[in-house]
Amino acid sequence: MHTVVVGTSGTTAADVLAVARGGARIELSGEAVAALTAARAIVDQLAAKPDPVYGVSTGFGALATRHISQELRAQLQRNIVRSHAAGMGPRVEREVVRALMFLRLKTVCSGHTGVRPEVAQTMADVLNAGITPVVHEYGSLGCSGDLAPLSHCALTLMGEGDAEGPDGVVRPAGELLAEHGIAPVELREKEGLALLNGTDGMLGMLLMALADLDTLYTSADITAALSLEGLLGTDKVLAPELHAIRPHPGQGASAANMLAVLKGSQLTGHHQDDAPRVQDAYSVRCAPQVAGAGRDTLAHARLVAERELASAVDNPVVLPDGRVESNGNFHGAPVAYVLDFLAIVAADLASIAERRTDRLLDKNRSHGLPPFLADDPGVDSGLMIAQYTQAALVSEMKRLAVPASADSIPSSAMQEDHVSMGWSAARKLRTAVDHLTRVVAVELYAATRAVELREGLAPAPATRAVIEAVRKAGVQGPGPDRFLAPDLAAADAFVREGRLVAAAESVTGPLQ
Repeated sequence: MHTVVVGTSGTTAADVLAVARGGARIELSGEAVAALTAARAIVDQLAAKPDPVYGVSTGFGALATRHISQELRAQLQRNIVRSHAAGMGPRVEREVVRALMFLRLKTVCSGHTGVRPEVAQTMADVLNAGITPVVHEYGSLGCSGDLAPLSHCALTLMGEGDAEGPDGVVRPAGELLAEHGIAPVELREKEGLALLNGTDGMLGMLLMALADLDTLYTSADITAALSLEGLLGTDKVLAPELHAIRPHPGQGASAANMLAVLKGSQLTGHHQDDAPRVQDAYSVRCAPQVAGAGRDTLAHARLVAERELASAVDNPVVLPDGRVESNGNFHGAPVAYVLDFLAIVAADLASIAERRTDRLLDKNRSHGLPPFLADDPGVDSGLMIAQYTQAALVSEMKRLAVPASADSIPSSAMQEDHVSMGWSAARKLRTAVDHLTRVVAVELYAATRAVELREGLAPAPATRAVIEAVRKAGVQGPGPDRFLAPDLAAADAFVREGRLVAAAESVTGPLQ
């Protein structure tokens, strides 16, 4: 099994995905253990002094003015975890919780949090055992990080609350720790606070969305090319020299992908046939511009994610010169903004894909295709309601594109009076990415049927490869009406699992 070694200088997106989705094992580097030990020594020195230090010998948030005596400090750290584990609603997905815990461990190992090495090792042990704390949908405002979600994780480290075992069964966390030989942690000064203060949930969901959207944007380029073929469109608009004079990188990449898929097609360039056209509709002609702008937004979001992966997000932080300083680095605004940006571009990509699907189904705009791609229009309804489903998904995606980060609700008696709502931005983005997969699948279903109905004209070799692969996957071709939901589900799985991209690349080579 793949092993991820956690050091002091952050981690990579690939490592986060390996832990969250691939179940990779985690080891602490010697460098990390040394940094943890050194930072803890600073916290212990400060804890022994009479001067109040936030997070070490004071209350938290709006209660930070109270100095806490030494005999109450262990209770203080336990209490912050218990009181902040106040989430409600449905359980969050296992991969999100694993990413959340691993990213918090990444910051702990930076040597800026003051957490003892044994606490960090327990975090790694819990992940390696396949134990997943029960984390709920609601509870984070993205202000002092993802407080409630991280608190539920810290509760598990203490042997309290509920967690899911490697068998998928939810049980008391203490029982699961005991079964795997893991001793619950006894938190000391600053440790409870350090386990809660971070943007780890929203960052983990950003990284997974970026990975999924990478595949979806390439998938959408492929389905756009298939729709262009089905509509007898022209590929002249994809010429590299046209995109070179408007040098947005994403636009050029999407155009190149479409051109590669269409290479060798006999279905393109029929503008002067029986139904002459000067230009294709925007949804076809501007596909690279729209998808390309989304690609460039992904690139910006990836840059933000990389910076956050290299960050130590905590409050207060332990500095190498021995100071323990309060700060605002836990605020989720940088991550929240790009999460919202991605929801916007996902909605727009879905919107243009739906417009191409609708055009394929409309006999007045499809240039010779039967109404709704039906076998016997009137007797058969064809893909009429598949487009309804696609439209419903797109409509919800437009609502999900309303930015969460534009909102703020003050909390903690106005101490936390401006919050990022980054967790909420991440949660709605996950739904948007899920919907986009289905929208692309419906376009794939319609476009492959349209191409097959163009008898006498050979599609591109890459198109043929896609059609053959999707038919083998259980997505049926043209014919009389049938129960459509299984076909649509099979198309969804074909896109979701990356098989659409793989089928096209078996002919084109790697796409961008």
